[in-house]
Amino acid sequence: MNLWNKILHQPRYRMMVFALIGVVSMSVGRVLSDNNDLTSGGTIGVALRTAAPIALAGLAGLFAERSGTVNIGLEGMMVMGTIFAGWWGWQYGPWMAILGGIIGGMLAGLLMSVATTTFGVNHIVAGFAINILAPGVARFMANELFTGVPGGSVTSSPGNSAPMGRFTMPITSGGDFFGWSSPNLLQGLENRGWFILSDLAGAFRGLTSNISYDVLLTIIVFVGATYLLWRTPIGLRLRAAGERPAAADSLGVSVVKMRYLGLAISGGLAGMGGAVLVLFANRYQEQQVAGRGFLGLATLIFGNWRPAGIAVGAGLFGYAQGITLRTNPDQVVRALLLAAAVALGLSAVWMLASRNFRAMGFVALVAIAMFWAYFVTERPNNQLVFVTPYVVTLVAVSVGAQRLRPPAEEGIPWFKGQL
Repeated sequence: MNLWNKILHQPRYRMMVFALIGVVSMSVGRVLSDNNDLTSGGTIGVALRTAAPIALAGLAGLFAERSGTVNIGLEGMMVMGTIFAGWWGWQYGPWMAILGGIIGGMLAGLLMSVATTTFGVNHIVAGFAINILAPGVARFMANELFTGVPGGSVTSSPGNSAPMGRFTMPITSGGDFFGWSSPNLLQGLENRGWFILSDLAGAFRGLTSNISYDVLLTIIVFVGATYLLWRTPIGLRLRAAGERPAAADSLGVSVVKMRYLGLAISGGLAGMGGAVLVLFANRYQEQQVAGRGFLGLATLIFGNWRPAGIAVGAGLFGYAQGITLRTNPDQVVRALLLAAAVALGLSAVWMLASRNFRAMGFVALVAIAMFWAYFVTERPNNQLVFVTPYVVTLVAVSVGAQRLRPPAEEGIPWFKGQL
């Protein structure tokens, strides 16, 4: 009984239960739909690639909002990152493309900070202004830099001067080990088709096989930025600027500097997300960001302004986007409907055990509707396939809306001497 109380009331145990429900549901969905692509290493690898820019945008929003600024301008900062990354990648190579993207996004972040921190402009208005201004600046720069150049135009840059390298883990995923071609153990286990075990093998193979170095760098940056924000004195000062700026000021912390720093880091991370998009396409393209800045904002809300939550949200949204890039996305979406129905059914059982009867009834009805949709739909409509990422985003944010706890004074202009 003590363990049951822990599961009911302690977040870490609840997360373990939800993770188990997710794994079981995906495995059941794969087996019953006979669609191995649902949890294959290829699907997970594409999901990781598509999740990377969303995760960087979510992390960018975290730094801004933890320091007290509501950053609606993530989309525009990512756009500035793409144009600078396309320019520098064409001229100097992929690693300079990443640096260029960071600088481009940081410039947009500092511009927003001048408006919000120094002049007290409403944060929402300033963010939308960045979103409106950035595409115009990017088009002007593209016209000046790329028009008339072989392979370039006002809407796209020439290709990057060199490809970004890739990494595969030796032994587990078949990577080279000092010139020796090692075995691919996870591939063999995945091909067995075993319940849960093969699905986990596919997931780990996708996370360790043929990974672009910019995605690896994204993971390193995510971990390092999380440590900076939650385990260092500068991170404590940043968070204090968003929670209790008057108290931070009374202790000698410059709230203005912290908010400038928060938005500079925020812009740099969002710009890096734009650079990852450029490296994926091997060039800058107009409208390349395509709403990923807003998806990053959604991961921030879904993750309750916590790095771990942002990572989970980015993985979820990245997976939903990644399946649209597979060979037969309509069949993967159909299998995903079944997996979601199973997950909701198991969640309803969990809610029944927790005596949450009202929520259980609603979730059970949705599960029944999804089961029905799976059995009556042989081939989902093409539009349903491509709207899936946004439906997943809407549902996830709606479900998470009951437990939100944003920074106490985010979005409130602050000037020295103010209580």
